Amino acid sequence: MMIRFAILPLILALNFSMCKKNPSAEGSSQPAVSSSPSAGASAGASPGTSAGPPSSPAKISKPVVDQTAQTIIFCYHRLVDKIRYPGTEITPAAFEAEMQQLKDAGITVISMQDLLAWKRGDKNIPPRCAVITFDDGWKSQYEVAWPIMKKFGYPFTMFIYTEGVRGGSLGGGEAITWEQLADMRDNGVDIQAHTATHQDLREGHNIMLAAPGGKRTRTKLTGPQYEQWVHNEVVGSKELLEQRLGIKVNCFAVPFGNYNEHVKELARNAGFEAMFTVYGQPITFTSPLDSLGRYAIEANKPKVFVDAVKMIGTSSGGAAAVAEVGAADLSTQPADGSTVHTALPLIKANLSRVSGIEPASVQMRVSGLGVVPVSYDPKTGTVLYQVTQKLRGDSCTVIVSAKAEGKKVEAHWTFGIDATAAAAAKASPSPTVKK
Repeated sequence: MMIRFAILPLILALNFSMCKKNPSAEGSSQPAVSSSPSAGASAGASPGTSAGPPSSPAKISKPVVDQTAQTIIFCYHRLVDKIRYPGTEITPAAFEAEMQQLKDAGITVISMQDLLAWKRGDKNIPPRCAVITFDDGWKSQYEVAWPIMKKFGYPFTMFIYTEGVRGGSLGGGEAITWEQLADMRDNGVDIQAHTATHQDLREGHNIMLAAPGGKRTRTKLTGPQYEQWVHNEVVGSKELLEQRLGIKVNCFAVPFGNYNEHVKELARNAGFEAMFTVYGQPITFTSPLDSLGRYAIEANKPKVFVDAVKMIGTSSGGAAAVAEVGAADLSTQPADGSTVHTALPLIKANLSRVSGIEPASVQMRVSGLGVVPVSYDPKTGTVLYQVTQKLRGDSCTVIVSAKAEGKKVEAHWTFGIDATAAAAAKASPSPTVKK
């Protein structure tokens, strides 16, 4: 009996020593894995089975968006001091007063891309907000409207019909220029498509065709002729904007709001994310992306703006000079005018022949993608980008720009994409990354 009483303190001492060497989870800085359900399951696993690591809580990949938010989209055209065409014109004073009314009403002006990100569930927007758009491409939008928008700090979108740009078949003296559009692009203005010639897109309707020499004929197109024409209006205009400006175009404003399911399908297949009409209505989280209504603001209908605000309430000079640099001087890859046989090419240029480059200013734009994340080596002057998203179409334009000795320099080049190779690349599975 004495031996048993002597052994008991020894056993207690040993247990105390083991506890000191293996402190409990409660006293440790490490998480108590054994308290998790997965750990409990592992503890009960039969001998010989491998119990994997405890499963971590699923990560939230997207924010929880406010699906009760609403926005209104305004559509403006030309700003002039003397109204001649009240259906598409407004005075600068009236326009500035309306921008002030939005501010006074507590309505936040957001960008078009923020609106689409909200519709995708990627981000939130304010409960009451508005989007400002300008149609067609008048120079007054650059010279008059843009300075007013800068004053308020409002983002906006330009819907451009490409033949209406200065130099196009419909671009007269009051039209915006490609240089002005590039200046707006460089300062964060969103530029989107509004067809090539701004006409009714439905088959069988009268359209105006521009013939060589400036002669125009009115006619009706059907069958293959119509398909070729409407393809250029919808797809061709998108591609031209992307090629000339090195941007990604994902929005399409339909002229006069006249279109049908065939036009919608053509636009969707071309890569447009959203289509816009001129039938104003508050935009909700569930509004269909292929028929987003805008409030067209006209000088003879001031009540349209007032009613839209109530509804959402209850529910410079010329462009900066750019020095053009020849693509041949930059040893571009792919070379200007060449054809590649992959939809995922390596795009490269050597800027070492341009002196005084500010490394942080080097930028590359790729048609269909917009600004891309480039790698630039100041020692060698090499700027490169490996395309990771398959290029669309049969050609691609690259615009590389930078500041050199206080001036902006820019180089453009275009290369072809072999359609067969691109299609094969699209059909083949992505390569497996070796670990």
